[in-house]
Amino acid sequence: MNRSNASAGDGANLLALRSHNTALVLGLLRGAGAEGISRLELAEHTGLTPQAVSKITARLRGEGLAAEAGRRASTGGKPRTVLRLVPEAGHAVGVHLDRDELRAVLVDLDGTVVGERCAPLDLGAGAEAVLAGVARAAEELVAEALGPPAARGPGSPGAEGLRTPATEASERSDAPARGERALGERALGGRGPGKRASGKRASGERGERASEEWGPGERASEGRERGEQASGERGERASEGRVSSAGEGAPLGGAALDAAPTLLGLGVALPGPLDHVRGVLHRVTGFPEWDGYPLRDALERRLGVPVVVDKDTNAAALGLAIGGGGAVGGSGGGSFAYLHLGTGLGAGLVFGGGVHRGARTGAGEFGHQVVQLDGPPCTCGARGCIEALCLAAVARGDLAEAARVLGTGAANLAGLLDIDQVLLGGRTVAAAPEAFVQGVGAVLDARARREGGHDGAVPVRLAPGGPRGVAEGAAQLLLAPLFGHGSSG
Repeated sequence: MNRSNASAGDGANLLALRSHNTALVLGLLRGAGAEGISRLELAEHTGLTPQAVSKITARLRGEGLAAEAGRRASTGGKPRTVLRLVPEAGHAVGVHLDRDELRAVLVDLDGTVVGERCAPLDLGAGAEAVLAGVARAAEELVAEALGPPAARGPGSPGAEGLRTPATEASERSDAPARGERALGERALGGRGPGKRASGKRASGERGERASEEWGPGERASEGRERGEQASGERGERASEGRVSSAGEGAPLGGAALDAAPTLLGLGVALPGPLDHVRGVLHRVTGFPEWDGYPLRDALERRLGVPVVVDKDTNAAALGLAIGGGGAVGGSGGGSFAYLHLGTGLGAGLVFGGGVHRGARTGAGEFGHQVVQLDGPPCTCGARGCIEALCLAAVARGDLAEAARVLGTGAANLAGLLDIDQVLLGGRTVAAAPEAFVQGVGAVLDARARREGGHDGAVPVRLAPGGPRGVAEGAAQLLLAPLFGHGSSG
């Protein structure tokens, strides 16, 4: 998109256009790797004028996000200067909250993991225990990998704060998706890394914070703004899970995070359903006491840095769409379903390179499709769900049956959506990858033969990333918008 194409009536969108153009350039810089890319090539790939590219790259260099990578011979004239991304100029923490385990990673702008933590977790232990576990893991990662800020000095990458042109645009934009604003309005907007977050909402968009956070067991009434207190009866663990708002505007912990100059924030992924735009949990399967809990706001208040929350399957799917390479056909297009089988069963859906969340952010509740009307009860309240049948088979050691059930759900999904491929992940799959890949593939093969499809069955593959795939995807919830990777909604 070229700036010259904007009409006079698009004045309100010029800052968003500037953000978009910067994201295009940053994405190409990251894709070029250490070899770098010239300004002329950036102009050719983006459709921007050479002058526009020069202005953008000058800003990126001044902010420490880009640097020279040498010179390259040209077909005529002087050698071209080649630019590269500076990966260490920014970092994000990705956290995977499973029902019984917490896994956290610290990644740089390239998505390279530079630190990892794993610890037991009881998702039903209450908000205070869960938030404390997240804070502890994040602070240890940042302290170990980034060190104290003084050790880096004022000239180190990111020391002056990562305020990109995307920041200024996002501060004024009306982008609907929270993840697409993370690096503007909250992660970078008005706050370079190393400056304490104010803890206050932008007026007119978010309202004031409630005087107290909800604890698990306090149900949010539908349609109520985040700034209002939840009504309803308190659950048995509400007092244990309550997060106090004492010290509004200052983090209750996480000083090490707030002082880390290159830290953009945290991405947190956990079982759904949830509202990723508002960062509010719904009735997490098996843990209904979390219904209505504003996890994002509670973590931001505690840690003093921006937080983005999404479902574990969506986070993993985003990570695969961006960095999956040949396993998922690259990030430019195509469709796939990521099926995650661990302590539960869910799906992440990607179409055209973007995560599909649905009109009510509820897409991907794959495990709770009913395939046996008189089947065993599921923790969601229904009977005969794929999740219940699949986990029951795993519990009794019948992996062939578990794979067959999972394959049945995958075949239903392939028939409904006509996806390009199915990727399998999660701890249960990782423990016996061949059994699940072959078992699910056999069901899809049988379906293709019945239908007489000329292109063969939808391929089934093991998702790359291993046990930390969800945590890495959670970090991408923060990083992806910086490089022009949003979600398709």
